[in-house]
Amino acid sequence: MSILRRYAVIVPISLSMALLVSACNDSKASQCQRLISLINKGSDLIDKNKGQQVTTSLQLSKDLEAVTKEIKELKLKNLKLQEFQSSFVNVFETFSQSIATAGKALGSAKTAKASVEGRARIQKARGDIDTALTTAADAAKQSDVLASEVNKYCSESK
Repeated sequence: MSILRRYAVIVPISLSMALLVSACNDSKASQCQRLISLINKGSDLIDKNKGQQVTTSLQLSKDLEAVTKEIKELKLKNLKLQEFQSSFVNVFETFSQSIATAGKALGSAKTAKASVEGRARIQKARGDIDTALTTAADAAKQSDVLASEVNKYCSESK
């Protein structure tokens, strides 16, 4: 009878320890999942807020900064995923800065007066917006390439 009691205690404790160890295991798959989840969160923000107003653009920039910070703070052990992490931090920082620049320039153009100075202000804003959009488009291309590489890497078996 005492052997049965002993097993009644040992088996649940062993099972609990095994589950705890496997839950704490930071596998490549779980690291991929965490990174991809944050990348998708940032991409969804951009897709949802494309072509909106000045205030929305400025808020989007702030939201992207927050996602960038989350990506930066991920604790990844896999060296290749750390490289992807760093690259995506750069991409989302570029997106955030470009969107903020375009939003501020658009706001500046909207408040310009009908005067020589106002026209100069609009011209400057137009140039700033074009530059910001070009930078954002380049970042988007880089993001697409990186996303493809992350998906490929994460779908490979160990």
